[in-house]
Amino acid sequence: MSRKRRPVPEDSSSEDNIDIRSHALDFPPGYFLAAHSHDWHQLIYASRGVMTVKTATGLWVVPSRRAVWVPAYESHEIRMTGSVAMRTLYLRVTCSEALPKDCCVVNVSPLLRELILHTINIGMLDRTNPSQARLAGVILDELQTIPTMPLKLPMPSDKRALRIAEQLRSRPGDARSLEQISKTEGAAKRTIERLFLSETDMTFGKWRQQLRLLHALSLLASGEPVTSVALEVGYDSTSAFISAFKGVMGTTPGRYYAEVWISLKA
Repeated sequence: MSRKRRPVPEDSSSEDNIDIRSHALDFPPGYFLAAHSHDWHQLIYASRGVMTVKTATGLWVVPSRRAVWVPAYESHEIRMTGSVAMRTLYLRVTCSEALPKDCCVVNVSPLLRELILHTINIGMLDRTNPSQARLAGVILDELQTIPTMPLKLPMPSDKRALRIAEQLRSRPGDARSLEQISKTEGAAKRTIERLFLSETDMTFGKWRQQLRLLHALSLLASGEPVTSVALEVGYDSTSAFISAFKGVMGTTPGRYYAEVWISLKA
């Protein structure tokens, strides 16, 4: 792991005038950050690679050019897929009441990307410095209107449904029907369907499709070809996988990662 900037202790009295801090780290493939939390809000941007962020209520896959918003005090762990360039902004909880209250994956516009990178170069934004105060204001304006991405996989809390969810997380391409899977837990198919809908706000079928898409993002980031990924995550054909991917990401897998590569070289 390559460290770009050393974090300043969060209880430092010298930070009384600081509204935004920054931190840059590069991680090797497979690196894992164990569960932790911060008393500042956190915007974690993946300028390269894919991160999977997990909390008690679900997980979020964060591909390149996206970021995950983690509210203060939310315990979370992060796993890296591929070489990851993580660029983080920490925001004082008193900065604004309009910031997101829950974890979410957000699109990073070209403007927000440049704001993040510029803040990384500065280090910290001091509200008593007029130019830094203006920069912090623009960042806050962007964050309050930023579009979110449907890249969350909510996890059920019922033990039977959770065991099934964890089984499928370890084998996203599992082709068994829900009825077959339910029998392994001694539960009725309708019971599991009801639990997934009530505890994740998704039908089981939609949840499974979301799981496969999020796993596919990690595989694609590792350089796996689209056809192999489609089969790995349980699709019968490449065209069906591309259609599902485009429905969520707005573009095909090949175009998406080609655009990411071009943006990284720019």
